[in-house]
Amino acid sequence: MDASRARHQPLDFRKEEVGYVMHRWRAGDSCSLVGVGSVGKSNLLQHLANPEVQKTYMNIMKEDEFKAIIIDPNLLGPLPQGGNDNEQIRCWAGYELMMHRLFMAFYPFDVLGAEDAQDFYELYRALQDGSNPLFAYMGLRYFEQGLDFFMRRGIRVVFMFDEFEELLRQMPVKFFQTLRGLRDINKRQLSYLTFTRAPLPSVVDMMTLPVLEIEPFTELFTDSIYYVGPYNEADARRMVDNLIGRNQKNYPDPAIQFLLWATGSYAGLIRAGFRLLDALGPIDAASMMNDELARQMALRRPIRIECKTIWASLTSAEQHVLRAVARLTALQSGSDSDQAVAMLVQKRLIRVDKIQQTLHIEPPIFRAFVSSNPDIELP
Repeated sequence: MDASRARHQPLDFRKEEVGYVMHRWRAGDSCSLVGVGSVGKSNLLQHLANPEVQKTYMNIMKEDEFKAIIIDPNLLGPLPQGGNDNEQIRCWAGYELMMHRLFMAFYPFDVLGAEDAQDFYELYRALQDGSNPLFAYMGLRYFEQGLDFFMRRGIRVVFMFDEFEELLRQMPVKFFQTLRGLRDINKRQLSYLTFTRAPLPSVVDMMTLPVLEIEPFTELFTDSIYYVGPYNEADARRMVDNLIGRNQKNYPDPAIQFLLWATGSYAGLIRAGFRLLDALGPIDAASMMNDELARQMALRRPIRIECKTIWASLTSAEQHVLRAVARLTALQSGSDSDQAVAMLVQKRLIRVDKIQQTLHIEPPIFRAFVSSNPDIELP
């Protein structure tokens, strides 16, 4: 979905995350966002792509002097599974997707002027011309030239990679090496943003990718990592108000307080939990932090689906730590477990009680989900 057609959030939506990202963008840096499933990734990316938000945070005076463009690998066409030119075709598909989104972001190319607009359009068509026997090899050249129309006018562009793990699965390492090369040519004007469920080094390790070969790309993000957590109180309240309006429901404040406490203000959990409030019965002030009600909610299918999404986004070491905290297994001490605990704290799924020297799973319905054995399949 284009940012122009997306439902716009208030300008102060996700203000901590947006403030960080746009501070990095002002400096011309790339940025890595890390967040578990159910965190509300799509809304955040659409918000970052909103020109009004960019104007507010970055003092952008003209809309066409900066563009943040979402690249969704689900928009890739069918890719070959084998053959001698498999790598070239896959790289071409990546360049074609980025060129197409660049085309859509700047159309009708008023910023280029009539002559350059026509030249850019012809280049766009050439990139897609399958009758050219060298079209796959030339994909990078056409994309580089297309990008240059905007770079030489001083326009800054950020490509935001949604579902970046899927892009890593689909694209050869050579594709990411060339993206680093394009960045080096256009420093301060071309940046990237990735959104993953684990830090990039962990993702690379889990996917057994060649570390040294992809490192030139991943090192762009080494000093710009931000862990996206649940909504803050204002954003969570606004989401609930929106759900109330859309569903024509009305709940007393204790029920809303319970929902936000039980879900930890995770977007997906709020959405699923809201539908279950009626089934839980009346919730008064004494039940706003009721573990038994949270356990009942965690047994419901919509909540288990959302919790499964969070669970599936974690590494095996993180899952082991959570099982151990829930007393389903013994904790295996070592550096892997220590790193997993630190990562779960960053992801807001574990809270450390420094006084008692204990770990607690958050939010409450996810704690109940883990305690009920997360590996049990849904009925």
